[in-house]
Amino acid sequence: MRVTYIGHATLLLELDGVRILTDPNFEPKLGRLLPRVSAPGIALADLPKLDALLLTHAHADHLSFDSLERLPRDVPLIAPPAVAKWLRRLGFESAQPLAPGESMRVSAVALHAAAATHKGNRYGFDRWRSAANMYLLDGSTTTFFAGDTALVEDTHHLVERTLWTRGRELDLALLPIGYAPWWKPGFRRGHLTHEDALELFERLRASLFVPYHWGTFRHVTATAYDAINRLKTRLASHHLSDAVRILEPGETLELAAGGSLPAH
Repeated sequence: MRVTYIGHATLLLELDGVRILTDPNFEPKLGRLLPRVSAPGIALADLPKLDALLLTHAHADHLSFDSLERLPRDVPLIAPPAVAKWLRRLGFESAQPLAPGESMRVSAVALHAAAATHKGNRYGFDRWRSAANMYLLDGSTTTFFAGDTALVEDTHHLVERTLWTRGRELDLALLPIGYAPWWKPGFRRGHLTHEDALELFERLRASLFVPYHWGTFRHVTATAYDAINRLKTRLASHHLSDAVRILEPGETLELAAGGSLPAH
């Protein structure tokens, strides 16, 4: 398996001959005010042929209409049902719904969905589009992609019921990390801090953890590097530090079948 960090929540996952792109966003700005601070790790025009696009929710940093317009329209676009319905109405005919608890196949890879703890509606009025998914890719290696979520009691249950009950373990946890100042206590109701991500990593019993959602856009209340700098500081004394791989935009992590740890 190969994982390439492109930026924010956009990763290229290559597994068992299948190429999946998560939450594509190649825009130079997030809205009008939040500039991109690093170029995409792979330019959109340089992407390989894709087998699926994986969308977790409708927030602008995860669902970029500009990026979708520039990607091939025949690639299956997998999303929560309300988001898939919206995309089809907007002309993205390849959009396919995948609800929490449902599964589908992308060629040789099984894809399983669960609900994330995150209100993902695009605008303040469209609460019917608030669904957010987490995904588990199940092939010769296993990968959990969290999208955006908070750490709650059942965040790991998708892995528990899909893998552990079959005697399998999770090879790779792809988890977002974020930072908010003390005066934004509501942040953790829908996001992971670096400490939350480490706790979820441990609950998932994964072999490796790759953080994302950092180093891409400047935010209103935080820089693009606040979360990753805090994670690096914490890893200096954390018992799972050797199992965390921090990928810069454009860097690739390779895993052998079964999720063997790469050599340093």
